[in-house]
Amino acid sequence: MNTSAALQPEPAPVAACTVSRDVQNFDLLIEDMEAELGESWGDLSFADAAAFLAQPDANALEFIAIAIDSEDESEIAMIGDLIHLAQDKGVKVLLIAQDVGPVVLHQLLNFGADGFLPYPLPEGTLHEAIERLRAPEPVAPPPSVPGTDGHAQKASGDRDGVILAVHGLAGGVGATTFAVNLAWELATAQKKDGPTVCLLDLDFQMGTTSTYLDLPRTDIVYELISDTASADSDSFRASLQIYGDKVHVLTAPKDMLPLDIVGPEDVTALLDFARSNFDVVLVDMPKTLVAWTETVLNAAHVYFALMELDMRSAQNALRFIRLLKSEDLPYERLRFALNRAPRFTDLQGKARVKRMAESLDIDIELLLPDGQRQVTQACDHGVPLSQNAAKNPLRKEIAKLAGSLSELMAAEADAG
Repeated sequence: MNTSAALQPEPAPVAACTVSRDVQNFDLLIEDMEAELGESWGDLSFADAAAFLAQPDANALEFIAIAIDSEDESEIAMIGDLIHLAQDKGVKVLLIAQDVGPVVLHQLLNFGADGFLPYPLPEGTLHEAIERLRAPEPVAPPPSVPGTDGHAQKASGDRDGVILAVHGLAGGVGATTFAVNLAWELATAQKKDGPTVCLLDLDFQMGTTSTYLDLPRTDIVYELISDTASADSDSFRASLQIYGDKVHVLTAPKDMLPLDIVGPEDVTALLDFARSNFDVVLVDMPKTLVAWTETVLNAAHVYFALMELDMRSAQNALRFIRLLKSEDLPYERLRFALNRAPRFTDLQGKARVKRMAESLDIDIELLLPDGQRQVTQACDHGVPLSQNAAKNPLRKEIAKLAGSLSELMAAEADAG
């Protein structure tokens, strides 16, 4: 009897596999896998991975790490099938991508990957990702009782919030300034039991709500918008930041992203999460019209269109109105607001406003005075106008609007 053969230990079961076109293109991944798993991992090609997952040996797998680069973008369908096959087997999927376009990455994450890491791998990120994959599913905490602490009320997912969208019809008309300050004024309009307010910055390229409220841009926002199909109310709330214990803010992503990284169904999911958790949802829209502009317009109770007293605003407003009417969209939800409006004593300016409204066949319902340098200073300092220049005429007008909206919402709530 060959005793040495009898004493040979059985090989450890394979706990994980990398899956790639050529794992040598991901040398840092090899090093990290060896550091984390020793010899209990293997490497497979895309074709071999599908065959291996169908075998009994795959039952011991904890996860597969699919590593892709720009050359693999043409194989997105095959990679999607592989992700679905792993899910059916109960195997977690970690997606590792290098130089992959955001649209392709968005599609892959929608297939249901359990995690995403950029390559080259930052120090310690693979270890953290594996720990998250191994962690048991979190149990959602019970909703807090409103008013039991000094902080903003936690969302419970049982609300039906009002959606107010803000769209600048030209660059620099002050749409984000208006959205940020309106959100703050609504949240602070009442000293007790005021509405909970959420501000969504959907300008994924030039959004500046984080600047105007001095909030950091975080990676978790990208993770949320790139995989809304896997998101829930908990992950949505985790991506929000709180300003002054009053306003919950979804800032623009850390990196500049194409506006089509999300589609109408993704924006619908974000709006549903927001309105089910907050009383008021302010949406800061990009100036560019995209496929999901119609989604927000249809969902909004009021769609503020900001403009100035100049030719570019007038021309853009006219084109916007024509588009909405030609597509049979709810044009009646538009509320035109004129920023940097003429003063009460400027009779010539008031006449120009009247001529503009008549030529466009619109009602300019909101005249916002010029806040001048104090507005720029407040934005640069990252605070609302009420904290930096409470007596500013623009701040007073926005506070007046917030008070009217609050009274209207309270009346509707009492009637309901």
